[in-house]
Amino acid sequence: MKKAIFDTNIWVGWLRDGLHEELMAGRELTRYLSTVVQMELRAGAFTARAGRALDGLFGVYHRVNRIVGPSLQVFDQCGRTLKTLRRRGRGIRRASLVNDVLIAVTARSIGATVFTSDGSDFEAINEAFSFDLEIVAH
Repeated sequence: MKKAIFDTNIWVGWLRDGLHEELMAGRELTRYLSTVVQMELRAGAFTARAGRALDGLFGVYHRVNRIVGPSLQVFDQCGRTLKTLRRRGRGIRRASLVNDVLIAVTARSIGATVFTSDGSDFEAINEAFSFDLEIVAH
């Protein structure tokens, strides 16, 4: 079965608008939650209700041991990838780009595909560091 890590925009579309139901609930993927995505979702949860919803969601991933975070090797590769992007003229001062590199390198480290609905940064990252990427329509 194919392993998947969803970018934050996939989660937000699903949680807010019910988008991407086939990805989120279908049987063809083994889903993992990136700790970087977890952080981004938590940072955007401004209401108590949203925080409780995330608590439940994160709890499910924790119980099935499918939360993955960057290891020392992942951080090292992220530094190398960011250096390559900078040499190619891509600004790396945005936290979102650094986060996306962490997501991409973590995904590859477990053999997972990154699913996103905003491919611009991920496509540039994929040119500097090859990983499985699927761009999903909004």
